[in-house]
Amino acid sequence: MTTECTKKRYQFQALGRREIVADFSGGTISSDGGGLLLRELEKRTNILGRFAECFTDHRDQKRIEHTVADLVSQRVYGIALGYEDLNDHDDLCKDKLLAVLVGKEDPTGEYRELQRDKGKPLAGKSTLNRLELTPEDADSKSRYKKIVMDPQAVDNLFVDVFIDSHTNPPAQIILDADATDDPLHGNQEGRFFHGYYRSYCYMPLYIFCGEALLCARLRPANNDASSGTVEELEKIVSRIRSAWPEVDIVIRGDSGFCREDIMYWCEENHVDYLFGLARNNRLAGEIDPEMEEAKVMYECSQEASRRFKDFRYQTLKSWSRERRVVGKAEYLAKGKNPRFVVTSLKKEHYDASTLYEEMYCARGDMENRIKEQQLMLFAARTSTAKMRANQLRLYFSSVAYILLQTLRRIGLAGTKMAKAQCDTMRLRLFKIGAQVRITVRKVWIAYAEGWPYGEIFRQIYGNLQQIPILS
Repeated sequence: MTTECTKKRYQFQALGRREIVADFSGGTISSDGGGLLLRELEKRTNILGRFAECFTDHRDQKRIEHTVADLVSQRVYGIALGYEDLNDHDDLCKDKLLAVLVGKEDPTGEYRELQRDKGKPLAGKSTLNRLELTPEDADSKSRYKKIVMDPQAVDNLFVDVFIDSHTNPPAQIILDADATDDPLHGNQEGRFFHGYYRSYCYMPLYIFCGEALLCARLRPANNDASSGTVEELEKIVSRIRSAWPEVDIVIRGDSGFCREDIMYWCEENHVDYLFGLARNNRLAGEIDPEMEEAKVMYECSQEASRRFKDFRYQTLKSWSRERRVVGKAEYLAKGKNPRFVVTSLKKEHYDASTLYEEMYCARGDMENRIKEQQLMLFAARTSTAKMRANQLRLYFSSVAYILLQTLRRIGLAGTKMAKAQCDTMRLRLFKIGAQVRITVRKVWIAYAEGWPYGEIFRQIYGNLQQIPILS
């Protein structure tokens, strides 16, 4: 963020006989110098450009200074760099380096039309707020809010970016579905109290494939955790199969997604599933012999012991058919720890132990991806009055995640930070002090000499240079 010049000086404790005096006369200095890596990535993937195409701009193009691409890029780059609120953009609109990232040809704002805007190359919070608050029925006759977002186009973009990330079609993909809470502190549309989370909240649905985000759907909290999953899967699976007709697809989730409508849809559409199954007395009785064996083993070794049982099971009322269930009979220091999963995967391909320990337990990594979204990229900043506007905020966070995940996949490959999470990437790669000097022909960026991550930066830059720039 650009500093503001002031004549005030700050006297610090002396260094020997030398006085230590500080002021804000260093000129244009940014704390986000490493953000240029994101711009290099965007020039090679066009993720933000494609995101901008998901909006219809009804404004008079002769009278605007900030295009839709400028606005969405500014918002997404801001989130990626750690600026979660629209209020931050009242100062960020003066940031010359952020203007360079966005692609402003006048990064100083010197040639803005209005005198009050000179020195501000980017949009302020009010302009960005109008972008978020545009209703779906806005048109050219609307007064202020005229940029309409197409949710289906954004959803398609998430899947298309995932498909484009593969050179060859994979043999199998696993789609992880999960829900989480998004606490609310106002009277937002769709606000409900959730007994489990003990708060008023939204309950967004996420679907990932590995680290790739395929769905981020904001939902009220007065529905089941699996609500709307079939509708989202229909769109995602259809789009994936249109590109990869032969790919095997597995849907994975915890017991909150073990619902008849989801399993039935999977079975009818040749999609496999693997879901947690809430235990009951009938299920517990099925693995009593295995639990006794595990208990004896624990008493002999004083170490956690487990046994598995593979069997067929059907509920008394809710399931339409009998299905394969795997039970884990585990005995710990605290006592019994039974767990169950239900699946359509065949026994000859996945035995009980492999199915639970390798296939099902791997879904826990998805929770790290949700944490990146919610905690590191501010997906929970859903404080506007309308649910549509809050969904757009979730989209902004999601696109920021996709941008950083793509940088992790391409740029960080082969480096010590290949598995770094979003906040680590931000702290170590983007938050680097840099002096920005703009001349007629060049933009000069001078980084701090003592930056400890300079070598990794050079590696990432080299990785990005291997990818051709899109015309």
